Amino acid sequence: MKKVPLSFYLRENVVQIAKELIGKVLVTNWEGVKTSGRIVETEAYAGETDKASHASKGKTPRTRVMYQNGGIAYVYLCYGIHQMFNIVTNVNDVPHAILIRALEPLKGMDMMLKRTGKKVADHTLTRGPGNVGKALGFHTSQCGLSLVSNELFIADDGYKIEEKQIVQSTRIGVAYAGADALLDYRFHLKDNPYVSGKK
Repeated sequence: MKKVPLSFYLRENVVQIAKELIGKVLVTNWEGVKTSGRIVETEAYAGETDKASHASKGKTPRTRVMYQNGGIAYVYLCYGIHQMFNIVTNVNDVPHAILIRALEPLKGMDMMLKRTGKKVADHTLTRGPGNVGKALGFHTSQCGLSLVSNELFIADDGYKIEEKQIVQSTRIGVAYAGADALLDYRFHLKDNPYVSGKK
């Protein structure tokens, strides 16, 4: 299993990167406790011109991390409860980001259950970005952390996915974005039970 290099995140096409993340492995290693899962659902957010993106309002204390070089974490609090993990892409001053919406758990299931308070490791464990954040131990204090660090990284374990297995569709919960809500910026692994929203 090899860490995805920094160059992967520094490219211009955030939609293509979101697609290529499907099948990769997200790994967290907080204080020696490792958890991981295969990425099965992502959403791309294309900066200031994308009304669904936090960056559509420009640089703010919350979004300034999005304006840094890609390859770092953007973790924000949603509804005062959910820690949402995003990947910053592109280069300085181009605030692209990708939300990780769902994972298929691989390692550290016991810790994921403990963090989420669930009794059984069913498909809800890492379905949806709020559950991903909780199960993998994300917190806003990790905003800006490098994705090639030992604490947090994306890896390629050689898992192969055929083009026909990746479904492209509109994003979830961004109706406020008007025409941009209709952009096909969401990707998920076909028939995977951990995928959130409409299959």
